[in-house]
Amino acid sequence: MSAPDEAGYATAFPRVLRRFALFAIAFSVVSITTGIFVNYAYGLTTLGPAAVWLWPVAAVGQVLVVLVLAELAGHMPLAGANYQWSARLVNTGFGYTVGALGLLYGAVGLPGIALVGLAPLAATVVGLDAADPLTLLVIAVLALVVAFVVNIVRVQWAARVNNLAVFAEIVGTVVLSVLLLALWATHRGSTPDGGHGLAFLTTANPGTPLADGIVGGALIGIFTLVGFEAAADMAEEAVDARRTVPRAMIAAAVISGVLGMVALIGFTVAIPDLGAVEASPVPLAAIAEFWLGPALTAVFLIIVVFSMFALLVVAAASNSRLLFAMARDGLLPGSGALRRVNGRTATPVVALVTSLVVCLVLLAYGTLDGAAFTILVGATALVPYLIYLLTLGGYLARRRRLRALGAGSFSLGRAALPVAGLAMVWLVAVVAALTLPEAFRAADYVVLGGLALTGLWYVAVLRRRLRDGTAGLPARSSGRPEQEMETA
Repeated sequence: MSAPDEAGYATAFPRVLRRFALFAIAFSVVSITTGIFVNYAYGLTTLGPAAVWLWPVAAVGQVLVVLVLAELAGHMPLAGANYQWSARLVNTGFGYTVGALGLLYGAVGLPGIALVGLAPLAATVVGLDAADPLTLLVIAVLALVVAFVVNIVRVQWAARVNNLAVFAEIVGTVVLSVLLLALWATHRGSTPDGGHGLAFLTTANPGTPLADGIVGGALIGIFTLVGFEAAADMAEEAVDARRTVPRAMIAAAVISGVLGMVALIGFTVAIPDLGAVEASPVPLAAIAEFWLGPALTAVFLIIVVFSMFALLVVAAASNSRLLFAMARDGLLPGSGALRRVNGRTATPVVALVTSLVVCLVLLAYGTLDGAAFTILVGATALVPYLIYLLTLGGYLARRRRLRALGAGSFSLGRAALPVAGLAMVWLVAVVAALTLPEAFRAADYVVLGGLALTGLWYVAVLRRRLRDGTAGLPARSSGRPEQEMETA
């Protein structure tokens, strides 16, 4: 085992991920194909076609967030990114809370994508009954197992899947939407509504209160444009991480924002019959099938399924690195096993298997009680924004500490406080939108329940471990021990 680095850790992973692979990881987690496909119906039915103009609002807000996180990634390129940043800026207890929210997000989000998103589409593509719970369960289990096996075998396999996913995302959203837009422009008179104009993009549903419509329309972007920090979760496996990781995060956020807007405009303008599309369980498929026919639409659905699978692959990798990072600091039950990295595959096998088991348990629960599982999945919309909010709060409170944490390749300089301040305003607005409405109240209770369990473990076990030095961040190259950090 190598000597400790400047962060106080012995090197655990080989550095094999280069710039494009890191970009692919971040881009695949954001997954505009998955996000737009799953969330488009909600925005369309609440606000109407005008919902597309709230996408750039979310994109700008998230670019502000990613700029701050990129600065942190450049200074602290460590696995379990948000946990590490929060712990080193504030203290381990604060970082533990942020990390626990990240584990909740991964534990529910992965089976949610597999069961609610990937499984019905995959069943439809292969001609199975997409309404049969057993069929959906089998497909979801297979998808999760294969995604985790890819990660167990070697991280390069996961990187190759995500490299392909970049091109699938572009073909499945941008190319398709531009094609639909071109078909609409040349054959618009053949549509049931007689061919609407570009002013259609400003149409709002008159029956929805404006405030509810704005929140609903914004959720297309809010639900989709998250997860770009997955590249930072893989930082200890990145080549020249201080430079490549921040650039990958920023590029993924900006390119996803731009391409997502292009896709939304193309799909929305090409709506042939607004009433029929709103009534469809899969609006984007209904739009595609009108213009392309069932055969080419099936190809489109296959691309969407692959994008969702790639999202599972990289999310499994990211979640396991968070488990590994927190276990390395002794914060979790079974930390000794969870922090092991297999010498042959160079992957955290125990962390990956543990994450898979948790996902499968929640998947079984979701199959038995679909209504409760829907609430759990709904909570995952709020959790990443709570993580961002807490991380940026730590950044604003302790930014001066960055200099003591090592030189970073990316700095906001004098723009740091204005950018972080605007990002905080955005995050507060999003968290309010995802917690205050009555429709999200059940999901709020799930998050509060998760935080309560986190608190019980902290009070019962972790607080003592931190006090006696058997858990927490290692002494860093500056020689400042963790116990000093806890009292700072």
